[in-house]
Amino acid sequence: MIKQRFSKIQFHTRKYGIGRTLKRILFRMFNINAKNSKTAKEVYQRWILKNEPTEEELQQQKKQKWNTEPKISIIVPMYHPDENFFLELLNSLLVQTYSNWELCIADGSEEQNEMIFAMCSRYSKIKYKFLEENRGIAENTNAALEMAGGDFIAFLDHDDCLPPFSLYEIAKVIEENPEVDFIYSDEDKIDEWGRRFDPYFKPDFSPETLECQNYITHFVAIRKAFVNQIGKLDKKFDGAQDFDFVLRATENTKNIVHIPKVLYHWRAHKNSTADTAQAKEYAYEAGRKAVEEHLKRTGKKGIVKNPREVPGIYQIQYEIEDNPSVSIIILDKNDEKSIKRSLKTILTLTTYKNYAVLILSNNPNLKKQLPQNDKIKIIQYEEKSNNDFEILNFGTQKAMGDFVVLLDCHTKLLTPNWLECLLGYAQKEEIGVVGVKMYNQQKILQNLEMSYELANNKKELLGQLPCDFYGYFNQQVATRNVNQIAPNCFIAKKEYYEKGFFQDVDFCSKILEKGYRVVYNPYVELIQYERKQK
Repeated sequence: MIKQRFSKIQFHTRKYGIGRTLKRILFRMFNINAKNSKTAKEVYQRWILKNEPTEEELQQQKKQKWNTEPKISIIVPMYHPDENFFLELLNSLLVQTYSNWELCIADGSEEQNEMIFAMCSRYSKIKYKFLEENRGIAENTNAALEMAGGDFIAFLDHDDCLPPFSLYEIAKVIEENPEVDFIYSDEDKIDEWGRRFDPYFKPDFSPETLECQNYITHFVAIRKAFVNQIGKLDKKFDGAQDFDFVLRATENTKNIVHIPKVLYHWRAHKNSTADTAQAKEYAYEAGRKAVEEHLKRTGKKGIVKNPREVPGIYQIQYEIEDNPSVSIIILDKNDEKSIKRSLKTILTLTTYKNYAVLILSNNPNLKKQLPQNDKIKIIQYEEKSNNDFEILNFGTQKAMGDFVVLLDCHTKLLTPNWLECLLGYAQKEEIGVVGVKMYNQQKILQNLEMSYELANNKKELLGQLPCDFYGYFNQQVATRNVNQIAPNCFIAKKEYYEKGFFQDVDFCSKILEKGYRVVYNPYVELIQYERKQK
C-alpha cells in the first residue's frame, strides 16, 4: 500500500510539480474547504438510516405476493476465498427478503476448501462445482453460468455481499417491467470489519459515460435468454470481462433499468480493486481494449486512450467525418481586452482548420482594434435587447458553419485540439450539445451542474475543486452524459439552433426533451475570467 501511494505521489509531482502535489495531499488529509464538519462516513450512516428499509419493512417484503416470481441465479466465480468473507456472503443471501434464488459457484482454486464445501453442501439452493484448475475469472464465471437454471442471472464476487432487500428490488423491477433485459443498481463499499462507506450513486443509463468508464459495475442482473443471445464472458478481457460483457449487453437492448438504491456491498481489502485502483493494473488495459472492440462493433471510428492518471477512465478521440465547417460565435460585451485575449488563443492554438469566428458587436470601431485575419468576421447588431440569447440567436442565423460554438468573450482557450474533441461527439446524431471543462482564474473548476443529496447535506460533485482533483468518482475527468453544461462554451449542430432550442438559459432541458443527449467533455479546458465592471 505504501509503495503504491508513493508511486502515485511521484506521478503527480512529475505532472503538476511539488507545490500542487503538496496542496493535493493536504486537501485529502485535512479536507480543506469542507463545508460540513462531519466526515463522509458519518453523513453516509445518516443517509442509510433515513433511506433504507426498517426491520418492519423487511418483514413486509417477505410477505409480498408476486404475480410472477422469477428465479434469480447468483453467479460467483471463486478463487482462494477468504472463509470469513464467504460466510458473510452466504449469510447475506440467506437473509434475503426475496426467496426464489439459487447460488452457482465455480471454484477455480488449486485445492478445495473443505469448510466452504461443507457450508455449500448444507443448502439445496447452492450449486457448487470444483474446477480443479484456475481457468481465469471469465472462464470460472462461465462455468458457474452453465449451472444456472434461473430466469435472470446476477453476478457477485466471492468476497462481496448484498443487503437483505437486494433481490427483492430486482424481482420488483422484473415484475413491473416485463420486457426488461438488463438491470443495475447503486453500490457502496464495505471494509474488513463490515463498515459501509463510499456510496456510488449512479446515473440512469448513460451511453457516453459507459464508453469511458465502467460506471455500472455492480449490481447487475440480466435476463438468462438475453445472455444466451449476446454470449458469455470473454476470457481475452480478463480483469475487465465484466466491462466487455456490459458493453455488449447494452449495445443489444434498450430495455435497461437503473435501480437508484444501494443493492451491493463491494469488499475493500488490501488486495481488492475496491481498495486501491493500482491493485490490478492489467485490468485497466483490458478495459481499454474492451472499449476498442465496442467501437468496432458499433461502427464508430476513434482512438481509445488510457491516460493512466486515473486508471479505469478512458478517453475516446473520435474521427472527424467530412471535415465539417464550424462557426465560433462570440458576443462582444464592450470589453476589448477580453475579445483580443480570446481571439489570440483561438487563432494561435486551434489545430482544426475549417472554422470561422463571428463577433457580434454594436461597437462600430471594434474592427480597427482587432487583428486582421480572414477567419474573423464582425457582425453589427442594434442593441434592442438585454437578452444575450436573443443576440446570440441572431448571430446563429448569420453563421455558415455546419456546427456552431457559442463562446463567452471572457474565456481563454487552453486545449489546442478543442474543436476536434468537441466535433467528435457533436457529429453523432443522438448528441444535442457538447460542453467543456471551465476554470476560473485560480484554476478552480466552475462546472456546478452536478450535485447530490446525502442526509440533507448537499455535496457538489464537480464545483469548487482545484483543477487537479477528480471529483465524485472521478467525474471531473471523465467524459459523460449530464443534464446541464457550463454556458460559457458549447457546440451543437447549426440545425439545432435553427429549431430554437437556445432561446434561454434552459436550453439543455429543451435538448433532453427532444430526445438528444448532453455530453460533458473534460478534455477541452478553458479559463473564465471575471467580467469587467461597468
